[in-house]
Order: sequence, then C-alpha cells, then structure tokens
Amino acid sequence: QVQLVESGGGLVQAGGSLRLSCAASGRSFSSYGMGWFRQAPGKEREFVAAISWTGGSTYYGDSVKGRFTISRDNAKNTVYLQMNSLKSEDTAVYYCAADRWRSGATVGGYDYWGRGTQVTVSS
Repeated sequence: QVQLVESGGGLVQAGGSLRLSCAASGRSFSSYGMGWFRQAPGKEREFVAAISWTGGSTYYGDSVKGRFTISRDNAKNTVYLQMNSLKSEDTAVYYCAADRWRSGATVGGYDYWGRGTQVTVSS
C-alpha cells in the first residue's frame, strides 16, 4: 500500500511558476514509478509527466514539454513537478500517482492516487 499526498498548488499569474510535491508513505517508494496527471472541469484526466522508479527516465505530455520538469528524491519519499511558464490552460486539479515498477502515461496504469491539489493560472 502506498498513500500519496500532494501539496504546492495555488493561484499564480500566467507566466509564473509553481512546484508541486507529492509525499509518499511506505518503505518501498524507490521501487515505484510515479506520475502526474491533471483534470480540468468537464474534461478527462490528462497525463502530464512520469518518472521511472530509477529516476533515469522521464516522460511528458505534449502540452507541457519544455515547461514542466518531474523529479524525485527517494531519500524523502517525494516526487516533484516544477511548472514554469504557466498558462491559463494549465488550470486543473493535479494528481500524483504511483505504480510498482512501472511509469506509463495512462490513468489505468497506476494503482495508487492522491487526492489532488488545485492549480489556478490567471491570465
């Protein structure tokens, strides 16, 4: 079992930056692939970024490439999402997800989810 708690969301102006954190419980964090997804009102949950359990591979959705960076600190059981050059279309609830050994781009590929943190970008 893994429990995930996101933090760092808030209100930011377009062009600004935010860093989201996802703290994971459990002693096997280093064996979990981690992902970030987001969901805007009336839309489906969308893949944002993922990082392999080793931290050696990262993946990004097309809409955030070059602006967002995912990273992890296994010593702190935490994964981060650095978001730069934010746009109004980045407004959504951001969710952290975990799956043992895997780090895909699909919602169904993750077994554990946090409750989300709201990010609002004003234009």
